[in-house]
Amino acid sequence: MVRADPLVLEAHHKRVIGLALKYRLPAIYWLRSYAQAGGLLSYGADLFAVHHRSAYYVDRILRGARPADLPVEEPTVFSLIVNLKTAHVLGLRIPRSVLARANEVLQ
Repeated sequence: MVRADPLVLEAHHKRVIGLALKYRLPAIYWLRSYAQAGGLLSYGADLFAVHHRSAYYVDRILRGARPADLPVEEPTVFSLIVNLKTAHVLGLRIPRSVLARANEVLQ
């Protein structure tokens, strides 16, 4: 599992994915873009939903709410993305039960 790390996220994500493929290591990432770039799986908070909810907080603050009075929230929407092309390269068969739960399956 590749953890969320600003250094890896921006500067070295393609290298991390490439090394995982080179050494045939199945890896799961937290951002959808990793699966789109060739990672096997991604599972994490749906950033669109997080940003959408953030807009609600901005609106509340602009209308006069005190930030200290607003509750802290955690993400409630998560996405599982499966990259079947990468699974094939790694010689893995993804079970149908996992594919059925996936929000998106990349061919």
